[in-house]
Parts: sequence; structure tokens; C-alpha cells
Amino acid sequence: QVQPVESGGGLVQAGDSLRLSCVVSGRTFSSYAMGWFRQAPGKEREFVAAISYSGRTTDYADSVKGRFTISRDNARNTLALQMNSLKVEDTAVYYCAASETPVGRLISQFDYWGRGTQVTVSS
Repeated sequence: QVQPVESGGGLVQAGDSLRLSCVVSGRTFSSYAMGWFRQAPGKEREFVAAISYSGRTTDYADSVKGRFTISRDNARNTLALQMNSLKVEDTAVYYCAASETPVGRLISQFDYWGRGTQVTVSS
């Protein structure tokens, strides 16, 4: 069974940086496209970033483009999200997800989800 597990969340101030990690157990990590989503209180879960199985293709939500970087290490079954210049509006629970289909933005395209890690950005 494929199980993503996120880590690295925390409380930071606006302008700070934070790096999230996700380790995926189970079947071959390199065969999955991966993504990060987030859900703020009272809001729907939204797409943040995605990366193809090889790492050659990435995609970002406009709200994080230029500030966040998604990357993967297939040898270590690890996905990362480097978040710079954090804003108060980035506060949310961040989820790591794996997809058996090519990289996309839709929640429905992702098959396996972690439980999330809380990121709180104070002003």
C-alpha cells in the first residue's frame, strides 16, 4: 500500500522560509507523479504544486509561483516543497499526494494522500 507521510510544518513569521518533506512507502516511488495541496480553515483543498515522475516537469499555482519549489529524490522516495517568502495567506494544512496518472492539478487525479502537516504564518 502506498502511504505518503508529510513532515516539516510549523509556525513561522511572514517572510520566512520553510521546507516540507514527504516520504512515500510502498510501491516504486518513481512511478508516481506527486503533488502538494493545501487546505486553509473554512476553505476547500487547493492545488499548490506538482511534479512528474521523472522530476523534469513541474507545475505551480499562480499564488505560489516564484516563491515555492517542488522537487523529488527518487532514490530516497522523498518529495519536498521549499517555501520562501511566506505570507500569512499561506497558512494551511499541506498535503502530499501521489498520482498514477501524469502530473495534473485536480484532486481527483491523485490516488494516495498523506494526513497533512500544519503550516502557520504569522504577521
